Amino acid sequence: MTTSTQTRVAVLVGSLRADSLNRRIAEHLVTAAPEGVVVDIVDGLDQIPFYNEELDGESVPASAVALRESVAAADRLLVVTPEYNGTMPAVLNNAIDWLSRPYGAGAIVGKPFAAVGATPTPYGGKWSHEHARHSATIAGALVVEGIVASEPALEGDLLQDDAAIERLVGALNDLVSHTPAAA
Repeated sequence: MTTSTQTRVAVLVGSLRADSLNRRIAEHLVTAAPEGVVVDIVDGLDQIPFYNEELDGESVPASAVALRESVAAADRLLVVTPEYNGTMPAVLNNAIDWLSRPYGAGAIVGKPFAAVGATPTPYGGKWSHEHARHSATIAGALVVEGIVASEPALEGDLLQDDAAIERLVGALNDLVSHTPAAA
């Protein structure tokens, strides 16, 4: 729902820890967003039950409704996530599952999408980001190709690394400036 002056980006953070590096990255992106861009971190992912079609009927859990409404109201969806055991955290996978429903009309369908983040490995969350992009594609999102910011957070504070911050903010800018192809 882009207006002529504002683009909204919903952000899902894959780590539930209050002071996680990926939450701090997301919070940095809120303040580093270019003019005309509003970045909203979608909280409460830990309150959403695991997806179960039996729950997704007439009385969808309020936490899942809030997630869907937040993402539906945004123009873009950005995932900022670490990597757990070589893949995306379960809380993130669950959020994508809820956003993919109802089939073909979920809040994620047609939404430009990117995944970035950091993890304390030499790979920086590469597999997690690949898996999130793959799952989002299956769910109907429009994954923006070429956006890669998988940051290894091996020493020091990544948020003090100007080059890493430039890549992460650049990824946000690339997502925002992406124009989906006409259908």
